[in-house]
Amino acid sequence: MSSTHFGFKTVDEAEKAKHVRGVFDSVASKYDVMNDLMSAGLHRLWKRYTVMVADLREGSQVLDIAGGTGDLSMAFAKKVGKTGRVVHTDINEAMLRTGRDRLLDHGFVLPTLVCDAEKLPFPDNHFDVVSVAFGLRNMTHKDVALKEMCRVLKPNGKLLVLEFSKVAKPLEKAYDWYSFNILPKLGQMIAGDDASYRYLAESIRMHPSQEELKALMKQSGFGHVDFHNMSAGVVALHVGIKC
Repeated sequence: MSSTHFGFKTVDEAEKAKHVRGVFDSVASKYDVMNDLMSAGLHRLWKRYTVMVADLREGSQVLDIAGGTGDLSMAFAKKVGKTGRVVHTDINEAMLRTGRDRLLDHGFVLPTLVCDAEKLPFPDNHFDVVSVAFGLRNMTHKDVALKEMCRVLKPNGKLLVLEFSKVAKPLEKAYDWYSFNILPKLGQMIAGDDASYRYLAESIRMHPSQEELKALMKQSGFGHVDFHNMSAGVVALHVGIKC
């Protein structure tokens, strides 16, 4: 059986999804609070920039993969209007349920379904925009997932990958100290779970760099790919166009 990484650990490929599910089952109820604390609120600016780059219009068809608690789905829904559609998905049911309830509380009734990004249940050439925010690094076969995202996009459609990335070298030591010392303590204090936030820090280090992810997206069928570093590379937004 093939193996892959789960943070710094090596696990069977077939087991990774179960391990990732356990992480998000554990943190779902405190996910938004922890995002605000970990990023000092910067995640809201990163997502706002992503929505701006999406450049949605009335009537646009959008797929939000790893949509979790619904931040991007809600922002996209405001842009596409009554004639558009945003499909809110996640592989983790606990996260998806939290997001669905939050969306309903804000008056948004969106199609919501549990789905695996490596096996998207949508036809070819269907969406104008596909987004995946802070979810790609958790996927077992990133290349397979990216090919699926390309498949369901319309020609000239846009993929937005918002993800933690490689921080600028002068900040590496300070960022590592924060990630491996402060994040797990915050996780224990707020979510009662230090292990999941230690996994977060490890998974970021195992994720492809900005240039590596750009190359992988091109290999997965995107004709044009660019990326935008934010917060000195703590996060990068990769934009792929299906040509």
